[in-house]
Amino acid sequence: MATETGTLTADGPSATSGQLVRAIDWRGAFWVASGVPALVLFSIGGIAGVAGKVAFLVWFASMIMGFIQSFTYAEIAGLFPNKSGGASVYGAAAWVRYSKLIAPLSVWCNWFAWSPVLSLGCSIAAAYILNALAPIPPADAPQVAAWISAHAGSIPADSPRIAEWLAANHGKTAADAVTALLSSDAVAALTPAIRNWSAFHGTLGPVSFSFNAAFFIGAILMLITFAIQHRGILGTASVQKYIGLAVIIPMLIVGVVPIITGQIDWSNFTPLEPLKAAYAPDMGSWDIGGWTLILGAMFIAAWSTYGFETAVCYTSEFRNPGTDTFKAIFYSGLLCLVLFTLVPFTFQGVLGLSGMLEPSIVDGSGVAAAMANMVGHGSAFVTNLLVMLMILALMLCLMTAMAGSSRTLYQGSRDGWLPRYLSHVNEHGAPTRAMWTDLVINLAVLAIACADATSFFFILAVSNCGYIIFNFLNLNSGWLHRIDNADVPRPWRAPTWVLAIGAVFAFVNAVFMGAGAKVWNPSALWAGLFTAALIIPVFCFRHYVQDKGVFPAHMLEDLGLHEADFKKKKAGALPYIVLVAGFLVVLASNWFFQLPA
Repeated sequence: MATETGTLTADGPSATSGQLVRAIDWRGAFWVASGVPALVLFSIGGIAGVAGKVAFLVWFASMIMGFIQSFTYAEIAGLFPNKSGGASVYGAAAWVRYSKLIAPLSVWCNWFAWSPVLSLGCSIAAAYILNALAPIPPADAPQVAAWISAHAGSIPADSPRIAEWLAANHGKTAADAVTALLSSDAVAALTPAIRNWSAFHGTLGPVSFSFNAAFFIGAILMLITFAIQHRGILGTASVQKYIGLAVIIPMLIVGVVPIITGQIDWSNFTPLEPLKAAYAPDMGSWDIGGWTLILGAMFIAAWSTYGFETAVCYTSEFRNPGTDTFKAIFYSGLLCLVLFTLVPFTFQGVLGLSGMLEPSIVDGSGVAAAMANMVGHGSAFVTNLLVMLMILALMLCLMTAMAGSSRTLYQGSRDGWLPRYLSHVNEHGAPTRAMWTDLVINLAVLAIACADATSFFFILAVSNCGYIIFNFLNLNSGWLHRIDNADVPRPWRAPTWVLAIGAVFAFVNAVFMGAGAKVWNPSALWAGLFTAALIIPVFCFRHYVQDKGVFPAHMLEDLGLHEADFKKKKAGALPYIVLVAGFLVVLASNWFFQLPA
């Protein structure tokens, strides 16, 4: 196998051959992946809005699935000690014998699943910063009360606004309408102008976009992330170690302190029933509509809880990949298991259903402040400190995403799946052209994510369609590698029954996608499938135009293959049956499960 992955010199690592550098051990990968628990901040409000009191179980079940699945990824990563890019690259190696188009689909779907973490995370962090610098006054603020008093007669009794409000709020009186409208007017009047400012905005198909204040703040955060990543994996891991400690500890505090101090209201967990409708406080039942909402929550939770598999993105940068690969994903998984269980549990136990359905919680902008208040008990200093640490948590998550997604592009390019220009690295061994590609694309996506909550969750849902497709292919690649590469040494071998459970979970995830994507946007599933299909022209350009139909020699060498070996398909028709079955499961789930009326 090729081993030209750079060298370690007395002065540190260097990219002597234009490739990644063996500069870290499993601890470095652990710290780079330590940003994954911050993904809870992306969707904890949205999941609470659709799952209601079942939300804490959704997080726990999803995390258990992700932990079990990771053992498959740990095994296949050990097969390729010289490859970077993560489980998608190792999974693609299993499918390449059976279809040249299916193999790059794994790499592509993993990339467009991970890459939007940059834009989505920057939009949330920007919202937190705006909340701190230019807060929207709450309805019970003294200045709001003063404004209402000064403008008490501004809404006449015959105002069309009163009639419109009463039509939407049955059983209320005209006095209730005046009070509600005055409160709304007061908050709008006292909201800082920067919160409504936009240099340019519009619509793009099912979503909106806006170059507003949040966009420009988010763009600055993204550039900071890029600057840190430019120093290479060793520098990234060193920075993230300290940020990780400053973030993981507060998240543990948020998860543990409310339990110790007795803030948990156990009635917030019962009755264990789905909502009657998304974002509404009424309890429903375990019918098709209720199950659809829960499956939608499981669908979007997977995007966060499965994410620690990024710890195996750095195999070719490990000093000892044979042992470091398993340790990296195992200990990253344990960290995520603790935090993805504790934080949603205390979040629900303290806030309750009504608190979780607050608009600022659902759209994510108020999540950090809510968590901080659980620990700060109203202390402005403690609350502000923890909000700042949550912003650091998001920065950590951004660095994790850029490190993983750029290496997926890099290795995909080196292996012949993606355009050649992506395989360049700088003097620090950082895949800078892949990073620039991530940056430019995410600046465009950031404008959509910053527009409104609907656009944010549309991006998240489309991204997760790619992630589910990637997981389906890679969970099945475990047994494919066992059949086709049985003689290849495995530094760590998963128990066969765990590999089998992973294959079953592949189809469970397909149900989540088929049934659950529509919960977030009616077009999300079809947009996700369309985005996945974009790899076909991209791969055809690289393989048939740039490479004249021949894979790079080192790619085959890493796999221990020759061109003639592509004709040897030991698994027979089984991989094709699995692919067809998975697609049918997605379509059947989409047809059978329907949102509540």
